[in-house]
Amino acid sequence: MLLRNARIATMQPGMRYGLIDAGALVIRDGRVAWVGQDADLPAEWADTAAEDLDGRLVTPGLIDCHTHIVHGGDRAGEFERRLEGASYQDIARAGGGIASTVRATRKADESDLLAGALRFADALIAEGTSVIEVKSGYGLDVETELRMLRAARAIEAARPVRVRTSFLGAHAVPPEYKDKPDQYIDEVCLPALDAAAAEGLVDAVDGFCEGIAFDSDQIARVFDRAAAHGLPVKLHAEQLSHTGGTALAARYGALSADHVEHATTDDARALADAGSVAVLIPGAFYTLHETQMPPVAAFREVGVAMALASDCNPGSSPLASLLMTLNMGCTLFRLTPAEALAGVTRNAARALGLKDTGVIAPGMRADLAVWDVTQPAELAYRIGFNPLHRRIFQGQA
Repeated sequence: MLLRNARIATMQPGMRYGLIDAGALVIRDGRVAWVGQDADLPAEWADTAAEDLDGRLVTPGLIDCHTHIVHGGDRAGEFERRLEGASYQDIARAGGGIASTVRATRKADESDLLAGALRFADALIAEGTSVIEVKSGYGLDVETELRMLRAARAIEAARPVRVRTSFLGAHAVPPEYKDKPDQYIDEVCLPALDAAAAEGLVDAVDGFCEGIAFDSDQIARVFDRAAAHGLPVKLHAEQLSHTGGTALAARYGALSADHVEHATTDDARALADAGSVAVLIPGAFYTLHETQMPPVAAFREVGVAMALASDCNPGSSPLASLLMTLNMGCTLFRLTPAEALAGVTRNAARALGLKDTGVIAPGMRADLAVWDVTQPAELAYRIGFNPLHRRIFQGQA
């Protein structure tokens, strides 16, 4: 495949967008074989049948590096309660929140979970997404956690999209283990992780380090087991309060620390030293009416890579749009459009430990999005508008 007359945002590190005007791009065997200015196209490709993109923008396929799209039920009623004054913590302590989704998820079989997840996957794919991270964490028993991960893996067979799975057994303490979080870790979380790893269902291990979930010592035990299985870790950290989760994530060399609204300047330095990505989640910030913004200026100052993700889930971020996430990242967190686009391409790939996607360069996967725009900033600028012209996945349109 030869694409010509395109404006190509390569998103190479160290560049704003890495723009190539009057660009051309060659795809062979599902990979980028060559990219550059049309005038410099090597002679070996000159006779290849070409498609004229009429000046359209080409970017890497978008990457959603934090979602919870496999689950049962919904929490529209809790949305109403929050509007009436209840806080996220109030709802969680009353048996709602994650616990309510756990009840619905335990009742769903694998086909139900897959069917529900595909609705959200389709919405993301329709906006040019090529990679979706999917977490467990709404089962909180061995059987349902495994069922969730199997459903997540099945998305790849049902749709042209790449899926990365994260085991999130340390998401919440289920009702049957109320006030016994350590016992839950011993009797459910760690055995479920062992079983999931043995079945090849896990790409990374995540946790929720928060006052309404697990403390840093409990998460450390999960991360130690992840290390025993050779699995990288990620962490929901400092979302609602400062509990030391970001420092813990950095200590374990985590792929990412996610949310991080209450992270400090010292936390930013720790992430920078560890090479961990800060994944910003504007959808949850918006939905929960939060006011504490993540320390974006500190992340910039010390060189922490920032990703953006939808956090698509039934409660705190019922958002299935990376384009809207781009706009929210700029409007709510004051990212530049270039930072936002990097956040759903190269930095999102890094947050998932992927080295073969997120930028347009020879040898990288040919996962691309072609847009009916010419300015990259327009992807973050418009609200409720999808300018996707076509999506290319592993070199196939």
